[in-house]
Amino acid sequence: MKATQRDFASVAQRAATECRVFFFCGPDEAGASMAADRMVELLADSGERVELSGSMLRKDPVTLGDEARSASLFGGARHILVSANGDEAHDALDNLIRLFDGGEAAGACPVLVVATSATDKSRTAKLLEKRSDSLVAMFYPPDLRSVTNDVRKMSDAAGLKLSGDVAERIARAAGLDIRLAQSEVTKLALYLDASPQSPKVADSQAFDAVGTGTEGDSFLPLVNVVLSGQLDRLAPELARARHLSMNPVGLLLALERRAVQVAQLAGKLGSSGDINGLLEAEQKARRIFWRDRDDLAAQLARWRGKRLERIVERLVETHQMLLADSHAAELLLSHSLAEIARKAAARQ
Repeated sequence: MKATQRDFASVAQRAATECRVFFFCGPDEAGASMAADRMVELLADSGERVELSGSMLRKDPVTLGDEARSASLFGGARHILVSANGDEAHDALDNLIRLFDGGEAAGACPVLVVATSATDKSRTAKLLEKRSDSLVAMFYPPDLRSVTNDVRKMSDAAGLKLSGDVAERIARAAGLDIRLAQSEVTKLALYLDASPQSPKVADSQAFDAVGTGTEGDSFLPLVNVVLSGQLDRLAPELARARHLSMNPVGLLLALERRAVQVAQLAGKLGSSGDINGLLEAEQKARRIFWRDRDDLAAQLARWRGKRLERIVERLVETHQMLLADSHAAELLLSHSLAEIARKAAARQ
């Protein structure tokens, strides 16, 4: 069974009753993670959560099958959540479905895999997509309009009445990350004591009081300096990041989102070369914010084709390094940002 973010909601309920393996992939890691959480909510009895890493399963593929067939410590239901990169979980899932097909895992618990840097064309997706007991769901990065619409839906569910302008502010403040947007909506509802039974109006003043809109925006100057190759501004921006104690992983996620956005725009641009025409159309369709237009134009002029593919791969590698060595995260990220900025500057 296959799905994308467009039809996930319509197939999720059926998948929750028919599938035992769920593979969430695509460049929108936030959307994939939210979908995994939603699927857990839809399971008849999700029970205890067991978390495994893709690197662990790559080293020992048998572990997944053993865990899936094991009983909960207290004898209740359980589900397994795997955080993987690319095809790290392929061999483990291959082993698991062989157990299914051999009738050796009839009572196995559901397995959900969130795979960053994987797509529906990956080996793991191909392994699962034609099986009736598995779901492969692909998530693409959202644009400003879609996240703004999602914020409106979240707000309605939380008992908040807000205008389109406030919803857009929340979407932008979250860096188009749907999980951060949900967090902002939840904080706003708590601040206003809102609920579906007692809805409250949320205006810009209320969001200013509780919103982080602020962290996403504080990341953006450094993101633009790096991807635009503005070497003369790099040292001051890195110093500002240290002074503000910016979260290295959060900063890298902001950089990854912008790189993916540039990649999407480059795909639309094709060989036409009319960057200004493309960005004007995207701005009118409210898929980009007007303040980002000049920076996106500079970045589109520098990052195309193989160069763009390599920079996305470099960001993924950096993400893995930060997670593996959190103590040196700031230093590792600074080195990577300087390298990327130099490559961007060389494009001038």
